[in-house]
Amino acid sequence: MNTDSSAQPQAGCGPLVVVTGASQGIGAAIARRFATDVTGARLALVARDRKRLDAIAETCLRSGAAAAASFIADLSSPAEVERMVDKVHRQFGGVDVLINNAGRWRGGAAHEMPVADFTLSLQENLVSMFAVTRGFLPDMLGRCTGDIYFVSSTSGLEGVANNAAYCAAKHGVAGLAKALRAEVASHGIRVCCVYPGATDTATWDGSDIDRSTLMPADDVARVFVDSHRLSRLTRLDDIVLRPATPLRRLE
Repeated sequence: MNTDSSAQPQAGCGPLVVVTGASQGIGAAIARRFATDVTGARLALVARDRKRLDAIAETCLRSGAAAAASFIADLSSPAEVERMVDKVHRQFGGVDVLINNAGRWRGGAAHEMPVADFTLSLQENLVSMFAVTRGFLPDMLGRCTGDIYFVSSTSGLEGVANNAAYCAAKHGVAGLAKALRAEVASHGIRVCCVYPGATDTATWDGSDIDRSTLMPADDVARVFVDSHRLSRLTRLDDIVLRPATPLRRLE
């Protein structure tokens, strides 16, 4: 696994793809899919859990990635975001694809959730994505190219009871994507917002949901690779994915 911060990008390499929240779930599936399907892909994987992240990086290398490096950061901390961005640039150079996936679900009724928890949910799911994007955007603007993805949720399209904080944050992610798209469209940068519905990830551990009714994380991951592969003459603004069948609870 390439974790040497002094390493330099090699000529002729494939795209440099940054995936946040890459240690599990949708983020890990996205990393594996780029490693498998995009020739020469170089992966900068970001999360807080080094053990899990290193394991995903090793899997990506075995699956065909030209490079895969772990960058440990708590993205709710602006200072850690800045350090992570600097390390990625020093190790790999310019970023071609940024996938803002990291986030955390926090449920609770509006009249019961403390204001501090509501604020933390916005920080973890919305402000962190802005901070990461702000860090990598200047280089993309300078090169007039890049793909930026925001992972929202179907909760960013509708209201869900007992999920006020999460819904507010994910609606905010959608708004951020729309505003950024309007800013950078003339600079050769594509901005896509992805809205996954219920997906089979660790979020559902311990729940009474029949996980056979959930979408596979790999199905969600494929849309990132497929949309990235479109010619630069085409952009895909929004992608909504939902389970094909209604969710069922276990008997």
